[in-house]
Amino acid sequence: MNNISFILPELFISLSLMFLLIAGVFKKNSSNLVYNLSIFSLIILLALVINLFSIKETFLFSKSYIVDDLSTFMKMLTIGSAIFVMVTSTKYLKLTKIFKIEYPILILSSILGMLVMISSNDLIVFYMGLELQSLALYVLASFNRDNILSSESGLKYFILSALSSGLLLYGCSLIYGFSGSTNFILISENLSTDNYALTFGIVFILVGLAFKISAVPFHMWAPDVYQGSPTSVTIFFAILPKIAALTVFIRFLYVPFINLIDQWQMIIVFISIASMLFGAIAAIGQKKLKRLIAYSSIGHMGYALAGLSVGTNGGIQSSIIYISIYLVMNLAFFCGLFMLRKNEQYYENIEDLSGLSKNHPILSVSFLIILFSLAGIPPLAGFFAKFYIFMAVIEKSMYFLAIVGLLSTVVAAYYYLKIIKIIYFDSEKENYDTDHHVGLKVSLTLSVIFILFYFIYPNGLIEIISKINII
Repeated sequence: MNNISFILPELFISLSLMFLLIAGVFKKNSSNLVYNLSIFSLIILLALVINLFSIKETFLFSKSYIVDDLSTFMKMLTIGSAIFVMVTSTKYLKLTKIFKIEYPILILSSILGMLVMISSNDLIVFYMGLELQSLALYVLASFNRDNILSSESGLKYFILSALSSGLLLYGCSLIYGFSGSTNFILISENLSTDNYALTFGIVFILVGLAFKISAVPFHMWAPDVYQGSPTSVTIFFAILPKIAALTVFIRFLYVPFINLIDQWQMIIVFISIASMLFGAIAAIGQKKLKRLIAYSSIGHMGYALAGLSVGTNGGIQSSIIYISIYLVMNLAFFCGLFMLRKNEQYYENIEDLSGLSKNHPILSVSFLIILFSLAGIPPLAGFFAKFYIFMAVIEKSMYFLAIVGLLSTVVAAYYYLKIIKIIYFDSEKENYDTDHHVGLKVSLTLSVIFILFYFIYPNGLIEIISKINII
C-alpha cells in the first residue's frame, strides 16, 4: 500500500480520464463541464506531485519505475505548464469551434504518458509512456478537421513519428540483446566499457529522442506541424513533450551509460551545435510567427542539449534551469499570440504585428520583454538560462561548443529584434480586440513578471534544482 502513494498522481489522472470520458459521453453539451473539470483535475494532480518532492529516491515495480527529485520536479513543470496552456486557450478553442469533450481528454492522456516517461527507469516503461503521449498528440495535431493544414500536420507528424519510434524500438532491442536487460540499473551493472556494439543501440535511441524534441537533423516535422496545428495545440507541442523527452535524455544517458560517455558525448555535442546554428539561421526568413517559434525552439533545444553533453551534475542542472525558463518564455509568447484577435479571427503573421505599439502599448511592451528574453539579453530570465549553460560548458573546457552557442545567440537576436522593430517603428496595420479571457491576461502578466524580475532572486530556482543529483 505504501507503493501506491508514490504512483497516486498517475492513478488519479487515469481515473479522472475515465470519469471525464463517461461524463462527456452521457451528458449532452458537456464541453464546458469536462474542460473545467480537466483543469481542476490538473490542479489536484499538481498538489499530489508537490507532496512527493524531497522524498528519498524510491524504486517501484522491480526498479522499472523511479520517484526522485528529478522526476517530481519535471512532473511539476509538466502539469503546471498544462494548467496554463489550458487556461490560456479556452477562448481560442471556442472561437475556432474545436471546443469539444475529446480535446481535454486527449490532453490528459498525453500528460499521463509524459508522467510515465518522466519516471521510467526501464526501456519498456519509457516506450509505453512515449507512445501514450504520441498517440494523443497525433490526434491533437489534426483536431481541426475543417482545416486542411491541420489534417496535413497530423498526418505528417504521425508518419515521421512512427518512423522515429521504429528506430527507437530497434535501439531498445539492440541494447537488450547486448546487455541482457531493459532496466537502466541492471544495464549499468552488466555493462562492459569495451562493448562497442551497444553504441549502435544508444545511437538509435538518441535518434528517437532527438525527434521528440525536434533537434537537428530530426527537426523536419516541427515547422509544418507547428504551423498547421491549432495554436492551442502548437503551444502544447512547443513546451510539454520537450520536458518529458529531456528527462528521458538525462535518465538514459547518465544512469546506464555514464561510463560510455566518450562514445555518446560527441553525438550530443553534434546535435547541439547543429540545432543551435540551424535554429538561428533558418528562422531569419520566416514570415509566420508559429513557424518562427518552431525554428526558435529547435535552437533552444540545442542549448539544453549543450548542458547535457557536459557529463556533470552541474550540466544537468543547467539544462533543467534552461527548460524551466524556456517554457515560461514560450507560454508568454503564445499568450501574446492569442491576443492578436479581431472579429473572431486570429492573426499569425509577423506583419500583423506592424505598428502594434500605437494602439496596444501594454501588449507591445510584453512582446518586447518576451523577445528580448528569448534573445538572451540581460537582465531578463532568458539571459540567465543561457548563462548557466555556458558556465557549465566552459567549466569542462568545451570552448568550441560555447563559441558556437554565443555566435548562434547573436544571429538569433537579429530576428527577435526585427519583430520588435516591426512592432514599434512600422506603420499601424490592425487594431485588435481587447475583450480577452481573464485566464489569458493573468497568464501573460505572471509570465512577463517572472521574465522581467527573475534577476532579483535567481537563486530561488537554483536552490530547488541543486537538489537534483543524478551522478
